[in-house]
Amino acid sequence: MKLRRLARRELLAALGFLAPSLCGFSLFYLIPFGQSVLNSFQDRIGGSLTLSNYKELFLSSSFQKAMSNTFWFTTISVPILVVVSLLLALLLNQRVLIRNWIRTAYVLPLVVPVASIVLVWQILFDWNGTLNAVLQHFGFSRHDWMKSDWAGFVIVLVYVWKNIGYNVILFLAGLQNIPDQYYEIASLEGAGPVRKLFGITLTYLTPTTFLVVLMSVLNSFKVFRETYLVAGPYPHDRIYMMQHYMNNMFLSLDIQKVSSAAVLLALCIMVLMLILFRTEQIFRSYME
Repeated sequence: MKLRRLARRELLAALGFLAPSLCGFSLFYLIPFGQSVLNSFQDRIGGSLTLSNYKELFLSSSFQKAMSNTFWFTTISVPILVVVSLLLALLLNQRVLIRNWIRTAYVLPLVVPVASIVLVWQILFDWNGTLNAVLQHFGFSRHDWMKSDWAGFVIVLVYVWKNIGYNVILFLAGLQNIPDQYYEIASLEGAGPVRKLFGITLTYLTPTTFLVVLMSVLNSFKVFRETYLVAGPYPHDRIYMMQHYMNNMFLSLDIQKVSSAAVLLALCIMVLMLILFRTEQIFRSYME
């Protein structure tokens, strides 16, 4: 009985501490999302339930373009970001020259405002920007980077540069948690660098890698700010993302389409997260 009373007191105390956060989460996230789900099945605010919003959404060429571009961007940018972050973390984990300065350089994009970052990339890729000036100096013609298919790769580059510092920090934390004794034992047994990398480093980095992939996928759906500031509300077709579609529908006060698009995007993110969690569980059970 005493244990039950103590457990109840601890539960009530925990709920008391969590109550402000739960209220804020419910007020600003849970309740609005529930209202959006309801609006997505209505032909108008307070109207009857219907699936016409989703039918119109799937038949919309703008939605199809935004969805395919978002999927393309996530598929291309996330693997590049994870691989480059891992390679840099492996490099910075060694005793290299000016290691602390290099670490600071990769962390700076995290603390610099997005508007300032975008201004730098605008100067770099503008028609009269630095890159075109360099190309013209070497005899090449100017290129309108943000109004061609190259715009997609420019946004990938901006995304990788903006998020690489955070991932490098996570990988460095994971690398420093691997005991040095494992590498010493592997050296005594005659294991080479490649065997150590795949047998020790990557194996014990599995939880960290999963977290990095998870955060990278979530951040890839939040690239709207950079794209909007670089190219405006109606950018080139290659970088017209789901956030552009929802923003334009919101400006036209088409709440039903905005809600339907938001629900579908949330479902896609949930499916991706479930796939990642399941893959991580399978890999852990295999390693055990």
